[in-house]
Amino acid sequence: MDTPIPPLPETIEAFLTLHDMAPVTFGRLAAKDPHFVRDIRGGRRVWPETDAKIRAFMASHTPPVEQKRAA
Repeated sequence: MDTPIPPLPETIEAFLTLHDMAPVTFGRLAAKDPHFVRDIRGGRRVWPETDAKIRAFMASHTPPVEQKRAA
């Protein structure tokens, strides 16, 4: 049985909290859209390709060196 994938909005919110990242920064880096998180919070739906792109960004993201030292 496959494990269900958590909804993208919940995954993004957890990522933002974990990495202490501003929503606008996330949108710029992950989707090249500073309003991406705001729109997702407002109910925007995304194409499966966009969902995969955002999840790949989160999976491969490593915090900058100064963040690693502070953690």
